[in-house]
Amino acid sequence: MLSLQTFPLLTPLLATQVVHAWSGRPGGSGLEWGPCDPLEVTNPRLDCAYLTVPLDYHDPSVGNASIAMVKANATGERRGTVFYNPGGPGGPGLEVLNDTETTDFFLSLSGGVYDLVSWDPRGVGNLPGEIYCFDSVEEYNSFWNGTIELTGIEETGNFTDPEDIQALLSQASIMQEKYRQFEQKCLDGPSGKYLQYIGTAATVRDMVSMADAIDGPDTPINYIGISYGTLIGAWFVNMFPERVGRVIINGVINPQTFATEETSTVWDAKQYESADTIYKGIITACALAGPQGCAAASEGDGPLDVDANFQALINGAHDAARKNASAPLTSSEIRAMLKSTMYQPITWSAFLNDFYPSAVKTVAEESGHDLSNNGYSKFQEQRRRHILRPRESQRNETRPYSFEAIFCGDSVDIDPNVNMTDVFNAIINGTQTISHTIGSIWPSLTCSFWPVRAVERYQGPWNSSLANKILIASSTASATPSSILSDTYDPVTPLSGAQALAGFLGDDDAALVRLNSFGHSSNAEPSACMHDIFVAYMVNGTVPANNTVCDVDSDYEVLPGVTTADILANLPSSDI
Repeated sequence: MLSLQTFPLLTPLLATQVVHAWSGRPGGSGLEWGPCDPLEVTNPRLDCAYLTVPLDYHDPSVGNASIAMVKANATGERRGTVFYNPGGPGGPGLEVLNDTETTDFFLSLSGGVYDLVSWDPRGVGNLPGEIYCFDSVEEYNSFWNGTIELTGIEETGNFTDPEDIQALLSQASIMQEKYRQFEQKCLDGPSGKYLQYIGTAATVRDMVSMADAIDGPDTPINYIGISYGTLIGAWFVNMFPERVGRVIINGVINPQTFATEETSTVWDAKQYESADTIYKGIITACALAGPQGCAAASEGDGPLDVDANFQALINGAHDAARKNASAPLTSSEIRAMLKSTMYQPITWSAFLNDFYPSAVKTVAEESGHDLSNNGYSKFQEQRRRHILRPRESQRNETRPYSFEAIFCGDSVDIDPNVNMTDVFNAIINGTQTISHTIGSIWPSLTCSFWPVRAVERYQGPWNSSLANKILIASSTASATPSSILSDTYDPVTPLSGAQALAGFLGDDDAALVRLNSFGHSSNAEPSACMHDIFVAYMVNGTVPANNTVCDVDSDYEVLPGVTTADILANLPSSDI
């Protein structure tokens, strides 16, 4: 069984500008599949197409958008199409399906009886494409120079040190003004005129338009969404309940809290409620592997001993950065790498055996020596491969703000009373009470300072219209309940989100299936049990009993000789 990397929620991604995804010409409302542009899509099994859709579905006079799509044909007798969104927000569908392993995984998961279609959503692909607010890397660095936007937040002791607290709060007025100027730069930039047309409601309508063009109007729409893709799924089944086919959403965002809570001061921190348990899993795996399998452990170490080693590393990096702003490795960077590692246990070995020993050496030396050939540099490059690596078609090498454009465009109305001090206090409180390990990571989701909201935002209800449809689907098989998948220990989309959505829909409308695992979504670790549930649902419409629990495959080792079951059985009960 394969496990699969998904695009992480709350991690800004480089979603590459796709200008020529298809070697043909963009057409009208119909589709003409053809060969993909080999500069963009190299997987020969894929076909590409464009679809022209309204920028604003409620005001066609505004103009049109162009959606770049990619398709892998069914491997068996075709029953229709399944649409797939990898998350983000900002996950590029064309780039994701260009990976052969990903394509094979989802064709297998859907039983091979559906064409697998993904697309570059608004703010990611052709028009409107990536959202850029700076013209060059030099302009970006100059604008944010001397701020936490470039350095991150330095803190230790679960953000209880008064000096760390004061150091952050003292920057509030500076960052407040910087974000005011940044807001205007985004509005004045080439993407500014499109910001109000970027959001999940428009993306849902785009998917419906794609389904209409491919399979015909009024046909059931099948969909698989991961991470942020679950928000697309939750909005879709409630906006178009009569179109729901086979729907799986995996690694779930609670749509109600997202629609009602201020992201910068309330919602964002709640997403980390399981993160410290993932960290416990990492240090437990290390202790069980011992020094032969984990460079952060000594002979006889338990999980708390490994934790002490990591805290010493973080404290050392923190102190070095306080003395020298040019310190080669900061505590903020360590936390960012730790967060990235939490997404997939397959990366734990590289973090523990490549990054950790090199980081210890770097911090101890407190110098700017060349790290280009050591584990730290290699791990950093692996972590950033979807964030910093431009492709030939990318027209701007600065950081894209597609993530903010989508998420903030969807979020609650701007509260003029929220200021940067409120945001910083929320980060401090979230680090103290929700996640000691990654609660202080910056940049954060500062939607209070994003200038625009989408022209259409869906804010509920989350159950009424879907209930009728799903009840019908259960008895007639014309449409079936959606299957909501979540794992127990997810660093950014905790189980509570899946439980909440399952509760909104009710037992007759959705089945909650859990995987005893670590990582982001139930795809993070291999499970034949979970895979079989997926396939049975997609192929036969078989809905498992609500709250079915699967386990990770027993032969899968996170570290040499260490399985997920071993880790779960030895997690420390004490706080960290």
